Amino acid sequence: MGKNIDWKNLGFQYLQTEYYVKCEFKNRKWGDIQICTDPHISLHIAATCLHYGQACFEGLKAFGRKDESIAMFRPDQNAQRLISTARRLVMEPPPQELFLSMATKLILLNKAYVPPYGTGASLYVRPFLIGTSPHIGVHASEEYALIMLASPMGAYYKDGFYPVKAYIQEEYDRAAPKGVGDVKAGGNYAAGMMGDLDGQKKGFPICLYLDSATHLYIDEFGTSNFLAITKDGKYATPDSSSVLPSVTNHSLQDIARDFGLTVERRKIRVSELADFAEVGACGTAVVITPVSSIRHGDRVYTFGKENEAGATLMRLYNEITGIQYGEIEDRHGWMYRVDAA
Repeated sequence: MGKNIDWKNLGFQYLQTEYYVKCEFKNRKWGDIQICTDPHISLHIAATCLHYGQACFEGLKAFGRKDESIAMFRPDQNAQRLISTARRLVMEPPPQELFLSMATKLILLNKAYVPPYGTGASLYVRPFLIGTSPHIGVHASEEYALIMLASPMGAYYKDGFYPVKAYIQEEYDRAAPKGVGDVKAGGNYAAGMMGDLDGQKKGFPICLYLDSATHLYIDEFGTSNFLAITKDGKYATPDSSSVLPSVTNHSLQDIARDFGLTVERRKIRVSELADFAEVGACGTAVVITPVSSIRHGDRVYTFGKENEAGATLMRLYNEITGIQYGEIEDRHGWMYRVDAA
């Protein structure tokens, strides 16, 4: 049971919980939510998710909070993003109400696995949608399964809020212009694995990808959005049709405005890296990872001190995590209350 877990030493890896939930779309309607315990699923060998990539997912977190309640961070935004992804992949979009009901039920079923307040961990929720109808010709599925699993997790990077070195990957592209880079398709991550592995072999924990058409503009890191604080104190993030709209990034932009920072969502040339005081990678898993340097060919751009996160990124990180854990007022109404312990 969850009570035997070493909460403070959790890594970002899958840990089995007792239940997951599933809902199937058949005969043109969504069925009832099913509670499941066997972590294996049965699929037809010709299912469209296996052959034609009709598979997508989301990632969100539930937090054990200071007042002993449990709350999810902006699950409605994840529901809407899954809807957008499903439409782009010609899949049946699950209604937001179903998404929220399933996530709530999943968390309550696995309440013993929600890390206690003060451990720095959270319950990671992974919804995924797959096409299940058998087709040999290229064809959209008529039937779908929405499944949600949960796993208690610690920090994505074992060193926590600590600067890392990044590498601009130009041998491999992450997403094509007008492709599916702006949705959370499973295939996007397979497409980035080779480039990320190449960067890791060169000694860089994360890779930064440029726009596939010209390689002149910044898109995003392999698994996270790119954000920067300019030397004159502005918050800058790329405007690209190939970038996944990050719930974390959008939230950080609102917090930056709360702090009085000007937020710029625009095309960012690689050459502008020289103008940035701080750079970070942001997303649900990492929240914010400070980047101390970025290598581009023979040139290395550095940001602040090598072993020290920038003051603005630290302030943004403390604010968003403070809201999530209930230490700071939820002034934007982002937290979705699940249960009071």
